[in-house]
Formats: sequence, structure tokens, C-alpha cells
Amino acid sequence: MAEPEFTAMGVRIGRRMRSLTRAGQVRISGGRLELLNSYGSEIDSAPVQAVRASRPWFAPDGRALADVNGTRYLLTLGEQDPPPGRPGPPAARRFIEAVRRAAGRGG
Repeated sequence: MAEPEFTAMGVRIGRRMRSLTRAGQVRISGGRLELLNSYGSEIDSAPVQAVRASRPWFAPDGRALADVNGTRYLLTLGEQDPPPGRPGPPAARRFIEAVRRAAGRGG
């Protein structure tokens, strides 16, 4: 099995004003984006070409919007695996770049 292109754990995944999970997982692997709950069950998934990821103008760093199969999810990503000695880019920005890269839209 191929190494995932992006993985974030401990992600709060919400839809509208409802929280779906506070310890979910976001994974991009094999050209697909998967949103998983804390038990590993799939909340939603789609090919990355059909996913739109952006940073909400109204939210602080660490949050991203993902439109998956016509449903908008608000993702709150913490700092995951920063390189030793360097903080690196925020996880939300890395997620958006990973979606764009995997979909072939640049990054």
C-alpha cells in the first residue's frame, strides 16, 4: 500500500454548527480524500479532483474548509509532526496545499 500523501489526526470535523468528531482523521492517499471519525469509520470521501479546500476568511489559523460531495466541512487541524527545530507551516495550510498538489492544481 502506498504511503499517504497527507495525514492529520486529532482533527475536529464539523458540518454547519454541528461537530461530527473532535478526534477525527483526515487522509489523502491514492488520489482520494477521506474524513474519518475517532473510531476510524468513514464520514465522507471523494477523489481529490472533486474536493475543494480553502481557508475560511472568518476563522483563525489552523482551520480549513473542505467541500466533499457537495457537503462543506470545517476542519480544525492542530500542529501535526512539525520538523524538529522548525515550526513549519500550519497544518491547515499543509492540508490545502496537499489537496491542490494531489489534484494536480499546483500548490
